[in-house]
Amino acid sequence: MGSSYELFPCERESLLVVSAMDRARKPQRGITRSTAQTHKGACFCGEVTVEVTGDPAAMGYCHCASCRHGSAGPVNAFTLWKPDALKITQGATQLGTYHQTLISSRQCGKQCGGHLFTQHPTMGRVDIYAALIPTLAFEAGVHVHYQETVLHIHDGKPKMKDRPAEMGGSGVLLPE
Repeated sequence: MGSSYELFPCERESLLVVSAMDRARKPQRGITRSTAQTHKGACFCGEVTVEVTGDPAAMGYCHCASCRHGSAGPVNAFTLWKPDALKITQGATQLGTYHQTLISSRQCGKQCGGHLFTQHPTMGRVDIYAALIPTLAFEAGVHVHYQETVLHIHDGKPKMKDRPAEMGGSGVLLPE
């Protein structure tokens, strides 16, 4: 089981992260992996609701201290989307923003503090937390910021020191 990975453009010119084990399921140009399904989510109290349509550009686990702290867990399951796939369907004025870093802007419901998504403008992506959209068949393709992990996961997926080079990281792989 090697720890190599590749990024390849899918039909919508987004990037999918796949491991060597996933290459057999690589989408072919002109064939989508699923229909343009719409997934719905909300903050804890339901004041802010969102919809996301289509397929994510990437899915995986983030092990950085910021995501662990923000999710109150040892790892955060992410789904990265093009920003135009996300629609605030209710409560846009009740959307709170916290600019934790220059590369991330965390959004939550003002009333309840329920986490919704994080905008990553330098990557041109928005991370809609996997737990927020339970109808999405979550399938991690990569672990990012694995150098900061507090929970070692042995799943055969690539373990990036930080992020893939195509996403502004070093592209360095760490052993499982």
